[in-house]
Amino acid sequence: MTRTDEKVRYLPDSKDRYPTPGAGAAGVEDALRMLEGRWKLVILFHLFGGRTLRFSELERAIQGISQKMLIQQLRQMEEDGIVRRIVHHQVPPKVEYCLTAWGQALCPALDALLTWADSKPPAGEATEPR
Repeated sequence: MTRTDEKVRYLPDSKDRYPTPGAGAAGVEDALRMLEGRWKLVILFHLFGGRTLRFSELERAIQGISQKMLIQQLRQMEEDGIVRRIVHHQVPPKVEYCLTAWGQALCPALDALLTWADSKPPAGEATEPR
């Protein structure tokens, strides 16, 4: 006979957030959606390290980006919670951009991605799987 006087407990949450390949793929797809686009990663690298840049500074720092595209990419990243827009009500208007804490947390992941890309073997060199 089982005891009924013990407190009823719920099963603990799974430690594996993505228990199936499909769930993991969906999570990666969501993350990549937030970072997709030709300019978003370039913008992020200019803002890493707690830097706060005015719109015009970002525009000058990123060669080849149009004003319209920069505005579009910054708005999307602001909606996703990666970038924070700071408006100073003055004449002329002053708008600055910086990363949120969550956006700044991307830095180690992107550094790891760069390290991975740098470790690519030369073309034609076969590597053994580990």
